[in-house]
Amino acid sequence: MRRACLLLLIAASCVSPEDDSDLQLSPVPPPGKEDGQYHAGLPTSLDSSRTDVWKVTAQWEDKDPQTGKTWDERFGEWVHSFEWTPGVDGWSTTFKLVTPEGKVLPAPQLECAETALFLRIAFASWHGLPLQFEAVDGNQRVYFGHFGIRTASGNYAGMPEFAVRYRDYTGTDTTKGWPHDETLRKKIIHGGEDTQPELADGATFGTYADEVFLNKRTAYFTLLALDYLGSANLADSANTYNLQPDAVRPGDILLERWQANGIGHTLVVKDVTPVGTSSLDVTLVSGSMPRRQGVKASGAASKQYFTGDYTGGPGYGKLGGGLKRFRVAKARNGYWTNTWMEGDEAHWINSTDIMAIEARPARFEKLLGEVPLDQQKAELIAQIGDARHHLSMYPASCAAREQRENAFRALYDVEYRLEQKSQTQVDADQRKLEDYVFAPLDYSHSMTCCWDSSTSAMYDIIMMEAQADKAAADAAKVCTAPVVFEADANGTYKRWVDYAASINRAADWRAYKDDEACNLHADTLGSTAAAPYCSM
Repeated sequence: MRRACLLLLIAASCVSPEDDSDLQLSPVPPPGKEDGQYHAGLPTSLDSSRTDVWKVTAQWEDKDPQTGKTWDERFGEWVHSFEWTPGVDGWSTTFKLVTPEGKVLPAPQLECAETALFLRIAFASWHGLPLQFEAVDGNQRVYFGHFGIRTASGNYAGMPEFAVRYRDYTGTDTTKGWPHDETLRKKIIHGGEDTQPELADGATFGTYADEVFLNKRTAYFTLLALDYLGSANLADSANTYNLQPDAVRPGDILLERWQANGIGHTLVVKDVTPVGTSSLDVTLVSGSMPRRQGVKASGAASKQYFTGDYTGGPGYGKLGGGLKRFRVAKARNGYWTNTWMEGDEAHWINSTDIMAIEARPARFEKLLGEVPLDQQKAELIAQIGDARHHLSMYPASCAAREQRENAFRALYDVEYRLEQKSQTQVDADQRKLEDYVFAPLDYSHSMTCCWDSSTSAMYDIIMMEAQADKAAADAAKVCTAPVVFEADANGTYKRWVDYAASINRAADWRAYKDDEACNLHADTLGSTAAAPYCSM
């Protein structure tokens, strides 16, 4: 699996929404001078009576008379209010989702951009707020929102007429039972396995949406929006805008982008806590590919994301990464216009202001307060454990390999400041055989990184082979560096295929699958700061 969760795939053609294929649409072309306060979309006068998903009954700038908070601020408060809970994987920490009816569900298993999109769509729908996401199919603009899925000329690609096809049970007395849609409960999100074991065996996101939404129109719309939109659409300044670091708050999103087109990673800002008078502690949550419940990343882990080059750092500012806030749709001059809240202009950074964008990681380095060294050490060791655990489930994951190495690099510094330990001493204390077997790969040039469907059974085979090699070397009283799990010069995994057959586990080895359509045929080792295996 690559470092990120979600592909920006080729622009989808006009296919049936029932077609089991990758459907994601391209972002709007680079805005140039268009990246200003107003980005006009569909006319407010269009007749959407048949395609409406929900009716607009409030505006984002409306204020709660009790608190004085706008709906945009209340979105952030809602995200912040989620309680932490153990993940269904028995390892990670995730969150509980609360609906307006007071229904509490464990977080769904989603890819990273899907997590951010789902939360925004759900909140807007529940509170009757206008919503508009923009994408491109070929030469035409496509809009996803409260009005359905449309182009300027009408309904897009045979999309459902939500208002006439599906039911809205909003206002139903749920004490008499939650209304269900049995067809909806069988629907899936395409582009990878869709299972929701946090609900029940055999559940899909259609099942989850049926349990979350009384308005079944929103449920069907959400499934389609997650099919067609991805991290590149969130990076698009038509849908979000670049934000000053000091303005960060819950509900914002952090994007990693290391290429103009292709995969990226999306994280949702869950908590922002002041530390002293001038620092912040930020907690992030993110899904992944393969889909997972949103996983908590706090303290040192979050700081690594905010200060990394991929979040718009030097040399990467043009790629759309960094801290973003959702634009809000307002009726302006006859059009649904994506803009920002009054007063947020001071926090906006134009997407063409590369110098300001690339300065943000350095600002976050100073802004995000440091916790005590012993706590940092504990968090970093936990991160390493998390990465190892993920690899034990998905041994082809390049994301987990890189996360582990980033945590080790930070741990070297912490251990030196804490106990003056050298890097070699830290490796001797903390490194395991598996860290060398699953050495980092260059995700831009490695076919293994595109293999999302590797399994825990395969991990067992890989490690059994490595341990057998080590036992043989120990018996001969020599040291041999472990063989890295990667494609060989022929683009195959013959070594492990043969070993699986030799221990009667050939059926447990899956054939390679280019899950992310990368079209690569070799692997390239990435960089690591680990001491050579035999030096320890």
